[in-house]
Amino acid sequence: MIDINWTVLPQIINFLILIFALNLVCYKPIRKILLERKATVDGLTNNIASAAEQSEEKDKAYTQGVREARAKGQKEKDALLQEAGDEEKVIVGKIMDKAREDMAAIKEQISKETAEVKAALEKEVDAFADAITQKILGRAA
Repeated sequence: MIDINWTVLPQIINFLILIFALNLVCYKPIRKILLERKATVDGLTNNIASAAEQSEEKDKAYTQGVREARAKGQKEKDALLQEAGDEEKVIVGKIMDKAREDMAAIKEQISKETAEVKAALEKEVDAFADAITQKILGRAA
């Protein structure tokens, strides 16, 4: 059985001094280190969350930028194709007009040459007729 006597009081004092000494030497520094570590971990967690949000925002901005660039590029492509089509029509129209003019000039030239040849042949028809008659009949008419 335990006897409670006057030695209990020095043991309690000794125990309190030991707790105080351990608190100063061990517990406070360990608690301080744990609090600093917790603050560091919380800070890093907040930084990670912030970086993740920024990354997500940048990704959305990049995706939006790509969409806008593609839309702008498609509009420019369509505008260039439309412009090229219009220019093609103008060029083809000019070529067709030039071809019609050339064709008309050629037809006019052929008509002139045909008229000249016809006039020349009409002048020589009598001579050709006499020559043919002479060859057929064998005598001069």
